[in-house]
Amino acid sequence: MSGTTRREEIAAGLEAVEARIAAACRAAGRDRAEVSLVAVTKTYPASDVRILAGLGVRDVAENRAQEAAGKAEECADLPLTWHFVGQLQTNKVRLVVGHAAVVHSVDRPRLVGALSTEAVRAGREVGCLVQVALDDDPTRGGARPADVLAVADAVAAAEGLALRGVMAVAPLGEEPAKAFARLREIAGAVRAGHPAATVISAGMSGDLDEAIANGATHLRIGTALLGRRKPFVR
Repeated sequence: MSGTTRREEIAAGLEAVEARIAAACRAAGRDRAEVSLVAVTKTYPASDVRILAGLGVRDVAENRAQEAAGKAEECADLPLTWHFVGQLQTNKVRLVVGHAAVVHSVDRPRLVGALSTEAVRAGREVGCLVQVALDDDPTRGGARPADVLAVADAVAAAEGLALRGVMAVAPLGEEPAKAFARLREIAGAVRAGHPAATVISAGMSGDLDEAIANGATHLRIGTALLGRRKPFVR
């Protein structure tokens, strides 16, 4: 629409997403207050983060350590909780621990150790979600389902870290509802040993309804809020 300001575009996106979340919660018999919206702002400018904050969004996520650290610094005056949702290399952990309250992509013991070291050094507690590779293929990030409990135990035992729950992306080519049903089972197994690990981070712009129906507590929404991303150029 010509003449539409960026704030109006984002406000319209947020309103539409909120309506979808409310409808999905009603359909699932859940309270809207049980579900947190995490705005994924990767590749978008800090000005968009400011607009989201002005519209009441409090949880913001990034997936590249350098971009995340810079944006968090630029927006340090805003009342935001920063989430890191991308695959994380151990040599980028310090950058992420510097700003992120929650890391959604913890998938191996070595990463747990690096996060613990940096959290202790920074005097911070970092919330961690164990990322699950629902297709049993860890090459795209995530622990195999059979390894999730061991990674969860490692997080729970690590100084400076708090086990908050699990995260997953629905595999390409599979019905999201089936994938998220498996995640819900895995989340229950983690919670059996760690009752405080109540977070299920699942659901993006295309499958948030199925995620809510299967117990998601945190939705990671980018496109539906902010529009299609331009191709990322390094």
